[in-house]
Amino acid sequence: MSGAPFHLPPPPGLQQELEAADLGYEALLDHVLRALQEDLPHGGLDLTSLATISADARAEGVFAARDEGVVAGLGVAALVFHLVLGDDVEVSARVPDGTRVSPGDVVMRVSGPTRGLLTAERTALNFASHLSGIATATSHWVAALEGTRARVLDTRKTLPGFRALQKYAVRCGGGVNHRFSLGDLAMVKDNHVVAAGGVVPALEAVRAAYPEVPVEVEVTDLAQLRDLLAAGCTRILLDNMSDATMAEAVRITADSGVEATLEASGGLTLERASAVARTGVDFISVGALTHSVVVFDLGFDLLED
Repeated sequence: MSGAPFHLPPPPGLQQELEAADLGYEALLDHVLRALQEDLPHGGLDLTSLATISADARAEGVFAARDEGVVAGLGVAALVFHLVLGDDVEVSARVPDGTRVSPGDVVMRVSGPTRGLLTAERTALNFASHLSGIATATSHWVAALEGTRARVLDTRKTLPGFRALQKYAVRCGGGVNHRFSLGDLAMVKDNHVVAAGGVVPALEAVRAAYPEVPVEVEVTDLAQLRDLLAAGCTRILLDNMSDATMAEAVRITADSGVEATLEASGGLTLERASAVARTGVDFISVGALTHSVVVFDLGFDLLED
């Protein structure tokens, strides 16, 4: 059977807001429509709501935090309601993404036909809870790095199709985005080093092929670091090093006269974050921000008359 008929386009103001957030609006719209289609493949039938709620019933509901954290994705949640209900929904009291909230804080209100509100509820929550989880996790790393020069980076370890949204949520939590795709930055990892015959040959190969593209090279020991600094490499990733070794890497880099940024990576934990930052590295990259984050507990409840 055919899928549900959705209401397009969404309100101009919401579309402009999502476009300004650098989310790739057309791809985002397609993503949200496909998410709705998962719930509504049979002509838009929400069997439970159709059976239990009269067609003319209207209601207001609130999204509220059930934990401490940072919210993200509320604009995407609003988009879900507009696609399901069109102009027959009002979204109000929406707090800005990146807002820190406490249990019980209302982050968004929606009002409209009751059936439509409940049809859209889960898809809206799926987006907002997941993205708020990422923003909240990122904010914990930002807090752990406070007072140091280090900033937390995300990685490409994202859910397929969710990269723009997940990286947006990292920004909402105060983190920094690393490269978005394989074409944004040449990042030489261990397998590239093996294939090229060493860190310097790999660096030189990238420079020869793409002289205008920034290059970051991964090292696993201080000898490789020294070789790269001698070759003028300005972006170096310190992989799976101890705190003491990273501190020595920072000293070697400072003494080299090369203005290079150093990124710590490799199984880092929040408990270790402050100690790693105090070694003097510039960035700490954390795949767990996106690949294994716990969703933030948001709830949606209809208000009783």
